Amino acid sequence: MKTIYMPHLMNKIPNNLKESIYKIINYLKINFNADCMIVGGAVRDMIMNREVKDVDMECYGIDEDNFHKAMQSLGADGVGKAFFVYKIGNIDIALPRIEKKISSGHRGFNVYIANSKKEASRRRDFTINALLYSPNSGYLYDYWGGIEDIDASILRAVDKDTFAEDSLRVLRAMQFSSRLGFRIDKDTCFLCRDIPLDDLSKGRIFNEFEKMFRGKYIHYGLYALESMNISKKLWGSSLKRDKFIACALDMVKYIDNSRIDLVRDSYFLAIYSRYSDIDIESILYAINAPNRYHRLLKNLPQIPNPINNSFVASLAYKAGVVLHPLSYHPVIRKKAEELNIWKQPFDIGITPKDLIKRGYYGKALGNELKRIREERLNKLDKI
Repeated sequence: MKTIYMPHLMNKIPNNLKESIYKIINYLKINFNADCMIVGGAVRDMIMNREVKDVDMECYGIDEDNFHKAMQSLGADGVGKAFFVYKIGNIDIALPRIEKKISSGHRGFNVYIANSKKEASRRRDFTINALLYSPNSGYLYDYWGGIEDIDASILRAVDKDTFAEDSLRVLRAMQFSSRLGFRIDKDTCFLCRDIPLDDLSKGRIFNEFEKMFRGKYIHYGLYALESMNISKKLWGSSLKRDKFIACALDMVKYIDNSRIDLVRDSYFLAIYSRYSDIDIESILYAINAPNRYHRLLKNLPQIPNPINNSFVASLAYKAGVVLHPLSYHPVIRKKAEELNIWKQPFDIGITPKDLIKRGYYGKALGNELKRIREERLNKLDKI
């Protein structure tokens, strides 16, 4: 175990959140002689100079009855009383605990109060999330080598037995890898391969995938998806080696996280579907993707080689290309800007109202619109 003096870490927390933290820990210290620690992802993010939006805290040296009384006095909301968890704003406060798996599902645990910091931190998923920090003393407690793993950019399971009890951790490894750019430790990767995912609800599966889609390093997420057999477990297929390499190269080459959120979230699947043998709709159903993903990715066309003007314009039928999942490709963007359809739809020069005035109705109206559109698209390739 390492104890490191790091008083500067509290400077990484926004002032309004910092004020609430000190209010809580001072109240518990003065009234119950309790010792409060910041734990989990907030400590990791403080060390990595990442933005801290919410904080988990564990309260040591106080019994269960007094803890509940203290939380009531502080006006905390009981969000998980069976797990001794309360919430004040963006701060979760809990008693240190041990969880024992008794049945399937993420709620299938018995929960007990832990007697020590090491014992409580053992239940954490990865070493980088098992750090504890005392705001009052300025000391950081590292029982599992989390600091070294942060420095080495590695995701490593704290304890293989407790890790395997929660299958969601396999997907958490994937999304952390994508968000942080961390590689997954070899033994942890092998461990994750052997953990089935069939006890997870569809909602929990998608939550982790969406975090992965929004990561800055989605090619790391791709590697985790394939190397831990997540794709095979969820939709029955994984990428062949040559296609995996090509897919990863595209993700490294093309992804730009500054784009519109909704479209950016679809880029991973837009690229992945180009190389997968599985229909994109099957993948979307496997991860329980919301309807907005189906609308964006259904009938996604293959990118031709070379990319011509008519293909790019076809992507801007109802909206500008900027709102299309294939907008990640730089050639598509360049041509869309040249054709003035990057932010606005392709104008075929006539509207349904115009054709109705000419006597077109129903199926005939649709067919004539389609004919005119295809005619205008074909002319673009002659420009």
